[in-house]
Amino acid sequence: MERQPTLSAVHAEPVRDVQAFDAEGFALIEILCVLAIIGLLAAIILPAIPRSTTRAKLESYAVETAALLKSDRNSALRRQVRVATQVDAEARAIRSGVTGQTIRLPRDVVMEATLASRCADRATGRSIDFFPSGMSCGGTIALARPGMGYEVRVNWLTGGVEIVPQKLL
Repeated sequence: MERQPTLSAVHAEPVRDVQAFDAEGFALIEILCVLAIIGLLAAIILPAIPRSTTRAKLESYAVETAALLKSDRNSALRRQVRVATQVDAEARAIRSGVTGQTIRLPRDVVMEATLASRCADRATGRSIDFFPSGMSCGGTIALARPGMGYEVRVNWLTGGVEIVPQKLL
């Protein structure tokens, strides 16, 4: 003979507790809310964090500086006048003697200038002068950030401008 289950045996299965079920995982809406809050915080905080100058940006500053110096040299040759490119290492600025264009470097870029103290019977020290003959007073402008740097060199004899990468520790 086969036993038939009684009504009490059918209801003998354990009933899951509602609180225990909620503790097993997160609902999709909860996950979406957390992601939305994280996205909102990131949108507010990230623009306020100062960004350091990247290697590519430092290289572009060096190229821009070299282009400004070459432009001033070419103007001196073309116009047959003396052109002085102003270099202010303290303010991290380089100003064209012809166009007045100024390159300003960010605070995290260190700028050092090695300039001639006397050139063509006059005191300089704050500029790189280009002459109608193509010659110059010469000088070096070093742009650096931690781990990387560039030197923009101006040859005193030829007035040529070159960029030399520097490995810094």
